[in-house]
Amino acid sequence: MTDAATAAVPAALEPARRWDRERWLATADGLLAATEPFASAGRSLIRLPGPVSASGAWSDGLEGFARTFLLAAFRVRGECGADPGGLLERYAEGLRHGTDPASAGRWPRIGERRQAVVEAASVAIGLAETRPWLWDRLDDATQAQVVAWLSDIVGTSGYRNNWIWFQNVVEAFLASVGGPWDQADLDRNEEIAESLYVGDGWYSDGLGRDGRRQSFDYYAGWAWHLYPLLHARIGGRGLDRRHADRLHAYLGQAQHLVGASGAPVLQGRSVTYRFAMLAPFWAGALAGATPLSPGATRAITSAVAEHFTAAGSVDRRGLLPTGWHGRHDAVRQLYSGGSSPYWASKGFLGLLLDADDPVWTAEPERPEPWTRDRVTALPVPGWLVSATRGDGIVRVLNHGADRLVEPAAQQRADDPFYRRLGYSNVTSPQLTADAIAAPLESHVALLDAAGVASHRDGIDRLRLAGETGISRSRVHWLDLPGAGAPADAAVWSSVRRGPYLTTATLVRGRFEVRLAWWTSVPEPDEAVPGGRDPGEPVAGATLDAEAAWPADPGPWRFHVGGWPLAARRDRELHVETDTDWVRVVRQDGSTSMVRGLLGLDRVGTTRRLGADPFGEASATPWVRGRDAAGPGEVAAALVVLSGRGTPWVRDVDAVREVVQGQGEARITWRDGRVDTLATTGAADA
Repeated sequence: MTDAATAAVPAALEPARRWDRERWLATADGLLAATEPFASAGRSLIRLPGPVSASGAWSDGLEGFARTFLLAAFRVRGECGADPGGLLERYAEGLRHGTDPASAGRWPRIGERRQAVVEAASVAIGLAETRPWLWDRLDDATQAQVVAWLSDIVGTSGYRNNWIWFQNVVEAFLASVGGPWDQADLDRNEEIAESLYVGDGWYSDGLGRDGRRQSFDYYAGWAWHLYPLLHARIGGRGLDRRHADRLHAYLGQAQHLVGASGAPVLQGRSVTYRFAMLAPFWAGALAGATPLSPGATRAITSAVAEHFTAAGSVDRRGLLPTGWHGRHDAVRQLYSGGSSPYWASKGFLGLLLDADDPVWTAEPERPEPWTRDRVTALPVPGWLVSATRGDGIVRVLNHGADRLVEPAAQQRADDPFYRRLGYSNVTSPQLTADAIAAPLESHVALLDAAGVASHRDGIDRLRLAGETGISRSRVHWLDLPGAGAPADAAVWSSVRRGPYLTTATLVRGRFEVRLAWWTSVPEPDEAVPGGRDPGEPVAGATLDAEAAWPADPGPWRFHVGGWPLAARRDRELHVETDTDWVRVVRQDGSTSMVRGLLGLDRVGTTRRLGADPFGEASATPWVRGRDAAGPGEVAAALVVLSGRGTPWVRDVDAVREVVQGQGEARITWRDGRVDTLATTGAADA
């Protein structure tokens, strides 16, 4: 169904023609209708198919109610109370049974399941948004039950990340209906929130080891920037200037994380929420706090919605399964159950915009990042973002986000959603147990004597400017049961410490040069863990914790892993190799290539099944050194990820050579450009 005008719209804008407000409404209705068969008697618990969370099936039933209620609330409020499907009647029945202590379908209280804090916030928001048509029509007894259930949150503490906003919105709703609330809770939460704001619109979602503020992911948008707006709406206010300015700044950067194909970057925890990453884009439009034009907001939101629906994110039953595209349970965290994906409801926040709002009526307009190939530095999260317009690929080179929450004395594997060097909108970390235990993909590592890859641990940023990013991490190896001598119980899930590994990335379009070198860890009296200045004192407890693990004696070889490509079947991934390069080519023409440039003279590919949410089969190309590398010795590789339709015949020749000199590496490109990168010296970012 096209006409001449539609056909003239650039391909990237076509989804905005299809995703008008009516389609968003119809999609919301479909997602809600599909959950109806899974509601309990009394409709208070909605247990959707999929894995059971660590909180248990009872909690998951509450989660199903609360998260679908949020979607229903946006849908009804956006239509000024029009409710042709009788949604609010069903949720009113669920409220009566869920908050009745004597009901067989009662909800767990906050003292019984901590997860109830999260779901209480969605219940409060849903009630606030639909107040004239739901809350105000509830009988007094049910209102009293709801207030009693929500009131369990008042006076509680211990929230150290985005959870502070759950308490804020619940107490705001309670205050609006004459229920209890505590100013001390709000004051404490305000102090915590400000301590986690880093700059440029970015919040760290909690503190990591040694007070690191380096937990960056989509929670910055779908929590930290969404709830201030919803909190203000409960109070009948507009978004305050401070939060509006931060939201504006965040959207100026977040727009770079969505490709022209509508695919957002897959990085961070809870990616199974999918559409929820659109929440801050809608919030910016609602609050008048966005650098995007109405047409650009429409283009991004429509493209993302079409990307996920076209990729099978809604299954044949009309449900959102655990996964990214289709069902893939490995993307979840322990707190995620079968109902968790319905936090995608946040992605429908735009239904609160009036039908005549410019976002719905303006001509679609390409956001500026979609107009040309570009490399963009995002200094706060420490990301170098490379986007290519022709194939819609967005690549993130990670020199800052690590979510390092494990104590130094605890055995630990890298969190695959945070500590890989590379993330993109068309690839995923490999998520089988063996892939997590010994990471290979989008990763620079040292290989121990047995050929096992090191883990990255906490990331110290050294430089992020222009087309260059440099970071450092102390590496370690994870020993699992069976990895050591059969009679040695001490090797059961333990860590071996390694040296500092510095990784640099230099990016030009789809071409990236990755460089790495290692340096010894100073003796305890001069150590600088966590990137501290040499003169700064080091806590004895930190040194004692590190000393809990033995040091690996070496020698070590370098490993540089390219981007993993996934497909439905293994035969759709073709591998081509030469003496110093290897390339994986998918049937649709997408390619992942890596070529050794310096100190990397062995090539290979690792194939896996069931490791990748983009497809059942996956393959990761890599290059390694045959010989051990000494301290300060630089290894370098050319890494390329390109989509279908991108010419790749001469990709292997994009760089002529890399030469290590005195304290620097010189990269000579095919077109004659020469880049010089210092391999010694202090941090400058």
